[in-house]
Amino acid sequence: MRISDIHQRLADLGALPAHRGRVVRAWLQGKPLDAGTRRQHTEHFLPLSVRHGLPQLAEELEGLARVRSSHPAGDGSARLLVDLADGQMVESVLLPRDGVCVSTQVGCAVGCRFCMTGKSGLLRQVSSAEIVAQVVLARRQRPVKKVVFMGMGEPAHNLDNVLEAIDVLGTDGGIGHKNLVFSTVGDPRVFERLPQQRVKPALALSLHTTKAELREHLLPKAPKIAPAELMELGETYAREVGYPIQYQWTLLKGINDGQDELDEILRLFKGKYAVLNLIPFNSLEGDDYQRPDGERIVQIVRYLHSRGVLTKVRNSAGQDVEGGCGQLRARAVDIVNTSRLQR
Repeated sequence: MRISDIHQRLADLGALPAHRGRVVRAWLQGKPLDAGTRRQHTEHFLPLSVRHGLPQLAEELEGLARVRSSHPAGDGSARLLVDLADGQMVESVLLPRDGVCVSTQVGCAVGCRFCMTGKSGLLRQVSSAEIVAQVVLARRQRPVKKVVFMGMGEPAHNLDNVLEAIDVLGTDGGIGHKNLVFSTVGDPRVFERLPQQRVKPALALSLHTTKAELREHLLPKAPKIAPAELMELGETYAREVGYPIQYQWTLLKGINDGQDELDEILRLFKGKYAVLNLIPFNSLEGDDYQRPDGERIVQIVRYLHSRGVLTKVRNSAGQDVEGGCGQLRARAVDIVNTSRLQR
């Protein structure tokens, strides 16, 4: 089900645009579909045919996404394993400071070597309604003022559904456009489509290295865009929308934490409207890579920040519950498969 399908279902029930907006806004806030307002009760606003049809629609929307398990962490986050209607699972994360991270695909086709999600490959796309349903689940637990599309999947590979979700969240969902963060490895279609949208989200680009060959190795199925070219594309978008690009850099010990990388960062970032997010590798995700030690991370931040590159350390949420992206789903799939074999 897509967001457009929900509007069509309501239209078929006799709902006018104002009625459809009321119902969709109630859903987006995690409220019952027939929720009224302080000034106007539902029975004084929605047509009888719409009121009669809402229970079935509500049941279908409830089935889009359900929390299978919740894993609170010491940093104030909570990782959610979410069941979709067809039995597939995705992960979303309740973030500190009123944010939620949502998944846009079941699995991922990019195959980043340091990512657990990529190891499963792409299983299917997540519909726009399923994406938004993850936000609805989050809003039933805590306020949500920011949505980042950084969970399982590459949003650019599911572009129509992601853009439809962003549009409704940035309008009826009441979320500020710069608080909708589209994270991508840098597909050219992103730079073509995003400037054309009514809701223009913030952009987070996976950089990870200044070296083209190393980036192709770490992100084997990403578009072959050199880091310098990727940053130029990002800069154009940043200047158009008026908020900086977030460049994501997963810190890998002995791989991309050397002085040569830092000096090239200084060159590439000079004059750019940009923030560099350093993400120390979650060593729980595997043994192929390791995170630099704490002292080295501090050195990197001080070196870059003192030379004019706005640099922040972004530890993956929920590391103390072994909740690196893709881990919860991988463990759940293993349990299901083991259970089937034992039957």
